[in-house]
Amino acid sequence: MKSRRKFDKQFKNDAVRLWESSDKTAKEISGDLGIGPDLVSRWRRELSENKEQAFPGEGKPRDEELYRLRRELADVTMERDILKKAVAIFSKTEKRGTNS
Repeated sequence: MKSRRKFDKQFKNDAVRLWESSDKTAKEISGDLGIGPDLVSRWRRELSENKEQAFPGEGKPRDEELYRLRRELADVTMERDILKKAVAIFSKTEKRGTNS
């Protein structure tokens, strides 16, 4: 089972502030931050309902960086695998052409 990520109060406040100060949608902001599409909207609602007591949890700031790095590693791994396959395909093509 996947463990639930936790975000600190500052991250949530910054995400809401970023959304409010930009022309992007909540979904676009969420994608940029690598979080679920509904989180920024929910955080904004929580913040507007009770500003002083919003986000009482103990999120860990390094969790966001860890998630970002894992996602980047997955992208780079996929790119590497694609390049390996391309090299294999082009190597076979070159070998066939040299035998003629």
